[in-house]
Amino acid sequence: MRAATAVAVSRSRTAAAPPRIVCEGVRHAYRSASGQETLALADVSLSFADGAFVCLLGPSGCGKTTLLNMIAGFLQPGAGTVAVDGRPVEGPSPDRGVVFQDYSLFPWLTVRGNVQFGLRMAGVPPRERRRVADDCLDRVGLAAAGGRYPFELSGGMKQRVAIARALAPGPRVLLMDEPFAALDALTRTSLQNDLLELHRRDAKTVVFVTHNIAEAIYLADRVVVMSPHPGRVIEDITVDIPRPRRRTAAAFNELYERLAAAIGVNALE
Repeated sequence: MRAATAVAVSRSRTAAAPPRIVCEGVRHAYRSASGQETLALADVSLSFADGAFVCLLGPSGCGKTTLLNMIAGFLQPGAGTVAVDGRPVEGPSPDRGVVFQDYSLFPWLTVRGNVQFGLRMAGVPPRERRRVADDCLDRVGLAAAGGRYPFELSGGMKQRVAIARALAPGPRVLLMDEPFAALDALTRTSLQNDLLELHRRDAKTVVFVTHNIAEAIYLADRVVVMSPHPGRVIEDITVDIPRPRRRTAAAFNELYERLAAAIGVNALE
């Protein structure tokens, strides 16, 4: 009962907050070396409230990562606007932490050195860098691993380091591009639970890209389904299932079937 009440309060606060991220009429096309244009996104309009956990769901090629990269500031839209906190996104910012699927750790740096890297580039003094890095490692369950190197870590541990590195600058927004896709099922579930706990504690706005329907339902307060070629929003669904969510629950499976139908796959496959 207490958990359900906490979820209701969290949802109420999220619904009342002004949008943290706003995408208006976003369009983007990629041009090949031969000059052929491929439309990746067409007229995408979305807003994400402060503290929301939103999954962008869809098959490969539906523009999920393209949209995430625009919010991150790695790409500029061909048309339309992307704004964070009312300001147009013109490039990357410490206010937006990004976690990639492939970890992107520097092999010559220790775990602590990887987490400190962005802070060092920002001119944060060494003692403060160390304090922040150790705090972030503690939050992802790697307090004892600061002196190790990436080659000494499992895939799940590497992704925890990547999350700690994204958290270190204190971003308001966490952008995650299929961060658990390469992990085994048990590690993936463990990291999903850790991420939900981080979100519960920090209330950051999370935009999480996935093509895994069950993952989207398990994690998100809201699932945005995108169509392929070009990417458009075809469903925008609030996940009204109390936490902790059971993957075998009737409501979970009903929503799974609805999302599978929207994507165009057989839920029984």
